[in-house]
Amino acid sequence: GALLDDQSPMPADIIAPRVLTPGGMLVLGGAPKIGKSDLLISWLVHMAAGVPFLGFAPPRPLRIFYLQAEIQYDYLRERLQQITLPPKLLAAARDNLVATPKLKMLLDVEGSVGVAHAIRAAFPDAPVDIICIDPIRNLFDGGPDGGGENDNGAMMFFLKDRVEVLRDHINPDCGVILVHHTKKLSKLQVKDDPFLALSGASALRGFYTSGLILHRPDEDNPQRKLEIELRNGPALAPKIVDKVKGEWTEINPMNERLVRAEVGAKHDAERDRKGGVIVHMISEQAEQGKMFTLSQFAASFENKGSLGGQTSIRDRLHVLATKGYVKFVRGDQIRELGLKRDRSKFGYLCVRDMRLRTDREVVDDETGEVCPAFIRVLPSDFMCPQSGALLPVENPEVWVDQDGCEA
Repeated sequence: GALLDDQSPMPADIIAPRVLTPGGMLVLGGAPKIGKSDLLISWLVHMAAGVPFLGFAPPRPLRIFYLQAEIQYDYLRERLQQITLPPKLLAAARDNLVATPKLKMLLDVEGSVGVAHAIRAAFPDAPVDIICIDPIRNLFDGGPDGGGENDNGAMMFFLKDRVEVLRDHINPDCGVILVHHTKKLSKLQVKDDPFLALSGASALRGFYTSGLILHRPDEDNPQRKLEIELRNGPALAPKIVDKVKGEWTEINPMNERLVRAEVGAKHDAERDRKGGVIVHMISEQAEQGKMFTLSQFAASFENKGSLGGQTSIRDRLHVLATKGYVKFVRGDQIRELGLKRDRSKFGYLCVRDMRLRTDREVVDDETGEVCPAFIRVLPSDFMCPQSGALLPVENPEVWVDQDGCEA
């Protein structure tokens, strides 16, 4: 009756939605070298800056003490400097996140006292919001019996008499994040119940309030899957994540194949291979003094380099032109390059950093060697990705690809 009648507001989440609650414990698991620490560092920096990360949101900039015993100082420094965030947000996270370099210690009585002093020294004015331990294995203390991670009694001793005592001594309402390794299981076992992969005793799974497992469903694909298990909140759908340009990004699962995924991935790789071969061939032929129109290139290199027939090559060239990897030389530039007049709609093919060999020769001043002279080939037109029409290039010196990035 008292529980039913209590209408007081719920305590605010440390990390929403219910991923880390006041006094809660979150366990992040994954195989060695899967990217747990890298993901965790980016996550903690965002939380310290008060910025959402992969859909996980803090109510404000959080004060975080990151006790890690795996990454040495220089490599920890490198990872932090590679995180892609605006300068204002990095400035907000500077004083809120305190990270230790690789420590060689156990979280026993002496170690817990040292950690407590370090946390108080790091945050003398306000209590810490999150204590993070990375990984459990390197700091594990199994108690007087000296049990290991696979011992239920030793695991419960570590969680209750070491981690919880430390948390209660510093701030009973702060959250705890533990990083742990997973066992070697088959893909089918991980798919059925990913949280069975956590190394050590089953006591760990019964103790934590939130669990996250990072694993790679396909070893040939860099994308990783983040499984989420919550005790204090509704179930959350797994997330597909990947690191793109130095930043962890959530990938829309609607973009993933459900049927014949392996075969589809091979077809994608083959299309990318053909595109790379075509771009290389265009550049290579120019260095031999040859430039081609679109149709003549398809006819000349049919069944060469495993490119297939003319139609396949033309289709690939059209895709490359739409994406900006291939552009065109037309009009007055054809005469300037000394090329034959063409009747093609598109003109001659051009790729980035392309050089055309000429009939002239130059003498090296240092060695006296006679070498053929090369001239740069700059595009005059590009294919509009919306209409397919040829448009003049504004600045031939700046090559713009399909993402609008200048190179």
